[in-house]
This record gives sequence, C-alpha cells and structure tokens, in this order.
Amino acid sequence: MQVLLRKSQQAQDLTCRVCGQGFRVYWERTSLEEQMAMRAIVLKELDQHHAGDRSASAHPDLPFNVPEWKGAPQFSGAALLGGLSTIRRAAPPELDSKR
Repeated sequence: MQVLLRKSQQAQDLTCRVCGQGFRVYWERTSLEEQMAMRAIVLKELDQHHAGDRSASAHPDLPFNVPEWKGAPQFSGAALLGGLSTIRRAAPPELDSKR
C-alpha cells in the first residue's frame, strides 16, 4: 500500500511524534485494517526524517509518498485513489478543509 503525505497547518490526519508537524494523508486503499497497519510504517518514516534535525523542516515541503516512489507525487496511486486533486508548492486553503 502506498500513502501520500502533505504538510498541513489546518486539517491534520496525523502528526509527527518528534516535531508535531501535521500532515494530510491520502490513502491508496480505503480498508481501515490496511490503513491502521500502514500508519505505523508512516510514523516510523516520519521519525527517520529527524536523523539530524528535530524541527519540522526535516520533512519535505512538497508532498511525498511512503513507501518512496520515484514518479511525480500527483500521479502516485495514493494521490489518484486518495482524492488529491491538485498538488502545488503552496497548497490552497481548500485542500486543508475537513473532509
């Protein structure tokens, strides 16, 4: 399963345990069981971003996939199936609204 994460100050689906940065999460699959299993992997990946920097700047500013994917994030399975319609450098406020 693939997950797309995007930093968010407004609506947050999960929060980094190290720095408290919030993220919107776009799931490739909707099964709650699969999402719960993947959540632990995502949190571990966010922890690993902090190898030398404990601030929120340790996380990529642009959306990123877990597991890592070499293609453009907006074309990942998680983005397409998770409902992300647009990826921009500065996300418009409507992307941060509650679902």
